[in-house]
Amino acid sequence: MKPVTPQQPQPDPFRGFEHINRFWDKGFSQWSAKILPGEFYVSPGGEVISTVLGSCISVCIKDKQTGVGGMNHFMLPSQEEHSSVDWGSNSSAARYGNWAMEYLINEIMKNGGLKRNFEVKVFGGGQILANMTDIGQRNILFALDFLRREGLNPDACDVGDVYPRKVYFNVDTGKVRVRKLSAMKNQTIVRREKAYMDSIEEHKDDVDIELFD
Repeated sequence: MKPVTPQQPQPDPFRGFEHINRFWDKGFSQWSAKILPGEFYVSPGGEVISTVLGSCISVCIKDKQTGVGGMNHFMLPSQEEHSSVDWGSNSSAARYGNWAMEYLINEIMKNGGLKRNFEVKVFGGGQILANMTDIGQRNILFALDFLRREGLNPDACDVGDVYPRKVYFNVDTGKVRVRKLSAMKNQTIVRREKAYMDSIEEHKDDVDIELFD
């Protein structure tokens, strides 16, 4: 099979994001960064950021003046205890909404963004775990309340219901494409999300599993 040749140079990542999986996406004819649960990514532009959500939430933020944008992916609303040693884009704390939101906002601002220029969009929170029916709703309520307290009003939301979502955030345009997946036909997502939650509970500081292909 003939290898695909990228049509433009790959943007250099901001410092601290070198570990994120970045590749040429021939479907979009653009560079893409794929984030997993507990990760977040901030880009200078020239990229699409993607992830797959079950009951998790992703918040996409773009500074409309600088063009800097990013996305997070968190599994649970909050964790109160936190050490400054964990701070950063590769921190296990980012799987919790309170830290995932702080990290994302602070990293965008560190790279020139201002809250008054933020365009904010919220996705996920599907009820896909039958025995944990409130997790998605708790995540939704947390995300919207956090944004309200920060003085940020979402420009778009696609949350709730019973299906997983695949989310593509184009940093250059600020547009988000959402592909809704059939929960019944995507038991892998359900199984891996359940395994991830079990791992958070059993190993609060050493989760190291891959979720979504």
